Amino acid sequence: MFVLLQVVVALVGLYLIKTFLTRKQFPAPLPPGPKAKPIIGNLWDLPSQTGRDWLHWYKYRDTYGPISSVNVFGETLIIVNDAQIAVELLEKRSANYSERPTGHFSQLAGFHQIVTTLQYSDPRLRAQRKLFQKQFGSNNSVAMYNSTQEAEAARFLLRVLDTPEDVQDHIRKQAGAMILKMTYGYNVAPRGKDPLVELVSRCMQQFAASLMPGAWIVDFIPFLKHTPTWIPGISFPRVAKAFREDNRNWSERPYAFVKQQMANGTHEPSFVSGLVEKEGFPEPGSDKDDLFKWTALAIYGAASDTTIATTYSVFIAMAVFPEVQRKAHEEIDRVIGTGRIPGYADRENLPYINAMVKEAFRWHTVIPMGVAHNAKEDDMFEGYFIPKGAQVLANLWAFTHDPTIYSDPMTFKPERFLESDTHTPERDPHFLSFGFGRRVCAGRTLADANVYLSIVQSLAALQISKPIKDGKEVDIQPDFLPGVISHVGRVDLDIKPRSKQHEELIRALGSKYPFEKDHAEEINRVKF
Repeated sequence: MFVLLQVVVALVGLYLIKTFLTRKQFPAPLPPGPKAKPIIGNLWDLPSQTGRDWLHWYKYRDTYGPISSVNVFGETLIIVNDAQIAVELLEKRSANYSERPTGHFSQLAGFHQIVTTLQYSDPRLRAQRKLFQKQFGSNNSVAMYNSTQEAEAARFLLRVLDTPEDVQDHIRKQAGAMILKMTYGYNVAPRGKDPLVELVSRCMQQFAASLMPGAWIVDFIPFLKHTPTWIPGISFPRVAKAFREDNRNWSERPYAFVKQQMANGTHEPSFVSGLVEKEGFPEPGSDKDDLFKWTALAIYGAASDTTIATTYSVFIAMAVFPEVQRKAHEEIDRVIGTGRIPGYADRENLPYINAMVKEAFRWHTVIPMGVAHNAKEDDMFEGYFIPKGAQVLANLWAFTHDPTIYSDPMTFKPERFLESDTHTPERDPHFLSFGFGRRVCAGRTLADANVYLSIVQSLAALQISKPIKDGKEVDIQPDFLPGVISHVGRVDLDIKPRSKQHEELIRALGSKYPFEKDHAEEINRVKF
């Protein structure tokens, strides 16, 4: 009864506020949208939590035009389904659209210090991005970690050779191993599940869930954030508590691991150890301690899930579009030969592979609705009013699948980015897939490098096909799963070395990049 009384009081309060606000005459109408109901507004017009929100909002383009709006409990959401409008608002007017919505649920879940959720005006954001930019913000800085990336890519091929049916798990292990090595000097378990990879993967899923617009009632009725966990019928307090416990483990455990390794003199070079060696151990709980800890944590989120989802989608695309794989094999064999596995140094000589990287980011837009921006002040756009505090949702998937920009957008077609006498390259999706303005993804350079290496080494050595059952080829369809970060559902693939010679090349990688002693047991013993 107590929580019901809270809800009633909150709703009545919202209704009174709404009544007061509606007396104010806006200088122009809001962007068009479905008719709102009293008090709740367009609550029932939000996408379901199990649906693909980018497709839900994409339908608004045909009904209401390239920019539309909905209102939920007095909160205005602006939906942008046109790339030019997104550039105008989020890029050219970035001074007004660089803040984030106040995510009350993400705060309850303990994600409020992650760079993605910090307000642009918060000095912690600039401090984190400055540290990140120095280590991973340019091609030259990312190149410092080429050897680590190539080693983990080689170990990925070895795992695929042994158990190709687990390729999705191997992609996750590769991404986790690479980022955790760079960030903390942590070596993952060579086979099976690794405790730290599993922890951070789970936390990334929770973090993405916490950012889903419209998913948490407390984001629309902030008063409910005081609801105790024991109240039946309202789940978000208990979910937030579980997320917060995992999040604390994620932020503290690997950071404490580096401290312990450095104290013992057994640490390996990493982002965190480099900071400590340069500036010393910060006082626990100090601003600098938090800066080191949360910047390190953000590194995993900046590139890992992008790499995982994008790379697995390419494996599926190679089976669905075999002609693309044939052309990739032809270029690699012609330029590199069949006597070695290509690496970063070969990239500038492989235009078709580079076009594949672009097409990978376009074909499967990993963060299809981006992350919401917030209007800092009232604004006008083409006769429409955008009120202060409105959330602006940019449909990145709509931008990368716009048939007026990309011919046959549902087809995986790298040729679209190659220039010839008869063809002008289509728009580079790098300018669309990683966000806009001052909130563009800081890890885009690292993600691009990771995806290139995964694609070129996998295609140099492997043949990826649809599975054969009972003598017949089984059709497969990519299943792009809902969520702020869209992964791809598992499908059966037939993956094998291209030839005996290619199998031997993969086996030889085991000698060049032997599995290192892992830290799985040590990470479980870390005290913090």
